Parts: sequence; C-alpha cells; structure tokens
Amino acid sequence: MYYIYHIEGVKVGCTKNPAKRIIVQQGYTDFEILAKTKCIDEASKLEFEWQNKFGYKNDARTYKQTINNFMLHITKTTVTFKKTFNKSFDNYTWPSNIELDEEYNIEVNNEVKDFILKNNFKSAHNNERYIYSQSLRNFWDIANKPKVNLEIFDNIRSWANERGLYDSGNSQTQYVKLMEEAGELAKALLEQDTKEIEDAIGDMVVVLTNLAHLQAMSIEECIHSAYNVIAKRTGKMINGTFVKDDTTN
Repeated sequence: MYYIYHIEGVKVGCTKNPAKRIIVQQGYTDFEILAKTKCIDEASKLEFEWQNKFGYKNDARTYKQTINNFMLHITKTTVTFKKTFNKSFDNYTWPSNIELDEEYNIEVNNEVKDFILKNNFKSAHNNERYIYSQSLRNFWDIANKPKVNLEIFDNIRSWANERGLYDSGNSQTQYVKLMEEAGELAKALLEQDTKEIEDAIGDMVVVLTNLAHLQAMSIEECIHSAYNVIAKRTGKMINGTFVKDDTTN
C-alpha cells in the first residue's frame, strides 16, 4: 500500500511505511495520511495533486520515478539492481518499470521478475546483481509477441483454397517453393537479418501447410506425429547438433 502523507508546513510526500519514513527517518510525529492506494501510478499522481492543493512545489521526479531511480542503475549494456546481495533478491523492493530506452519501458510483472531471478550475475565491483540489457529486451519481445492460435492453419488453408492453389497446384511445385524459401532463410541467417529470418520461417510454414493438404494430410497431424516420435528420444549434443542414441527411434 502507498500512503500520501502531509507534514503541515513542511511537505506532502509518499511512502509505503509511514512510521519508518516520517517518524524514524524524518523525525516528525505530527502528520496526517491524506490518501492511500495499491497503485504506484495513482500514488505518484495523488502526491503531485496534494502538493498543489497545499501550495507546495512539486518534486523534481514523481514517486514512481524516484523509486525506480533509487533501485536501478541502467546503462547501455546492463541493468544493475541496487541493494541486492544475492541471486534470489531477498527483501528487494522491485521497481514497477525498467525503462531501458524510449522503445523499451518494461513492466516488472511476475514473468519479468522470474526472468531476472534466473539470469542475473554478481557485479565484479560489489555484491549487487545485474542483467544484460539486451537479454531483457529479447525476453520482452518474445513475451509480448502475439500467441500463435492453431486456427492460423485453417486460415492458411482457406487463403490457399480461395486462390485455387489446391485445385491447380501440386505437391511438386510446393516442394520447389519450399526449397526457394529455405534459400531465403539461409541468406537471412548468414546476414543475421532477424526480420527476414522471421519472414522466411513463416513462409516455409505456409508452404508446408499447403503441401500437407495436397497430400491429404494436415500440418497439425504432421507436427503431432513428429513430436510423438522425438518426445521419447535420448541423445546428446555433438558439434551443435542433437544426435539421438541408437536405441531410440
């Protein structure tokens, strides 16, 4: 809970612990609580509104900005979590957001916390913990991509059927198309072109969906069949490739 408090003639402030912040740290016993809320954004807004009502100058930063600045040190390459002394972040006060740049203002929800807890490192200069900014960007991108709905395969088949692909096309031409898209993927991988990699993989899935349909199969059945085979496989990684044991299918 966030509390908006007033020390008459002194200030309007915001805190999560009035007794500690006002009495212990600031040394005042005479104060009033003006409002309380569970939302840090609302608390930041209320603090400024009450400061204006009582004629106090607004703080240079909102309460939310102050907390985030106090708990984080952000550089181009890393995010350091201040006052963290072990990998599990015991007793750490999490910020509500991590603003890496104009494009990435990341909400610190449970998924983000879990990612940070699994991927933080000890600083070489002190006991505080940090993560790499780019890894957090990558995680945020993946977490916020639209979830794949299996109806997408029905949409692909409808699209192909409306254009006569199933009536006039054949499996051989689809295979040639698949190899063409595989070449596009190879080129994109060599150039490390993320957008083209995504496009090429998507195009290959579309072609495979149509190829399966032309063979009186469904792409869903093919995927399930393949997974049922590999799910029980054991083996090991050799030179970047998973090599199955001879005893498994």
